Amino acid sequence: MGTLSTTNKELSAAEHALEKQTNGFLRTFTALRHRNFRLFWSGQLISLIGTWMQTTGQAWLVLSLTHSAWALGLVGALQFLPVMLFSLFGGVLADRLPKRRVLLFTQSFALLQATILWFLIITGTAQLWHIFILAALLGLTNSFDMPTRQSFVVEMVGREDLPNAIALNSSIFNMARIVGPGIAGLVIALFGEAPLFLLNAVSFIPVIVGLSMINLKTLHAHSPRATVQSDGTQTPKQNTWQSLREGLTYIAHTPAALLIIAVIGVVSLFGINFNVVLPLFANDVLQVGPAGFGFISSAFGFGSLFSALWLAWGNKLPSLKRMLIFTLVFCVLEAFFALSHWYLLSLVLIAMVGFTQIAFAAASNTMLQTVTPDHLRGRIMSVYMLVFAGSIPLGNLFTGGLAHLFGAPIALLTGAGLSLIAAIAGWILRAPAEKSIGQFRSIDS
Repeated sequence: MGTLSTTNKELSAAEHALEKQTNGFLRTFTALRHRNFRLFWSGQLISLIGTWMQTTGQAWLVLSLTHSAWALGLVGALQFLPVMLFSLFGGVLADRLPKRRVLLFTQSFALLQATILWFLIITGTAQLWHIFILAALLGLTNSFDMPTRQSFVVEMVGREDLPNAIALNSSIFNMARIVGPGIAGLVIALFGEAPLFLLNAVSFIPVIVGLSMINLKTLHAHSPRATVQSDGTQTPKQNTWQSLREGLTYIAHTPAALLIIAVIGVVSLFGINFNVVLPLFANDVLQVGPAGFGFISSAFGFGSLFSALWLAWGNKLPSLKRMLIFTLVFCVLEAFFALSHWYLLSLVLIAMVGFTQIAFAAASNTMLQTVTPDHLRGRIMSVYMLVFAGSIPLGNLFTGGLAHLFGAPIALLTGAGLSLIAAIAGWILRAPAEKSIGQFRSIDS
């Protein structure tokens, strides 16, 4: 009996340990317990793979038409320039209109853009100026889509599961970044570029269907701006510029929001533009050719994906210290990568760069949404997207220009150095920001 009792206890302990491990693994996907987010996330997973397939096919198409690196750079600039110019107005729109309605429009317009490009290719009428115009229109669509999509997440999952949801969104982005170009390469080799644009158009359908199925009644409460003042009179309706100024004023007077956006802005402008020079590292510095370049890109993607899944598993509200530490480590790792001439070491370093980039980007996104009132979230996230994604054209010009004059290692080292200065300054000046974050979290609790 004693032996049997001991055996039963051992089995019970083993089952408990197994259950604990399972729960630990399943908590990586905590935010998916919300039906609305589950619909949104699964649709995005399919759509993002299609987007990366089109990005790869578009680059190959431009190269086939022009054999010009300048044309490739111009297409990329046209696609991100509207984000820099119009994302702030996208934030105003996100705060004024139901976010699901805005996303249904932007995703449908992106579907139309991909379909037009596919039609031009299969009819043999595609020209470079067509691609330029469609890339600019897609960028304009993204300037309204990105701040709306970012600020809609908290309405689907609430503040408690926000860190997990942001990390899960990062995970599917990086998964698509790995899978999409690989599929695109096979499709181009077998059938040419045209099917990629059709597949991308079709990939928007699950997103649109998922958005249509979202239950508005189960969305977490969105607190609109009060329309009645304390004296009982109606609050004057704001015009676009007044709404925009309200959001910018909030950032200027909120230490946490100002510090996060300032640090992320500098790092995005100078540090997150290594994709421009990675081909030069593969070819000129490491001398590993196209295949080696592919492995470098994949290593970055796998590091980013692992980081996103690790953050989703933790599902913790990040601290400002943690964000700044990840930013500091990112800058140091990028500098080491710039100096490395050993291919295997460079693979490890670029994977760690990808890991730390996702870590500080997800932390900054989560903290910014934590200190943002519901009625301002679209505008605040539009500023975040402006400095994070809208700075890409200027950053690419900066990094590419330095690489042209002084070589890829000097260009990347300079960007890492300037980013490191911003991260150190943020660390030194973090006290008021930490205090404001603590105040907001105590109010929420």
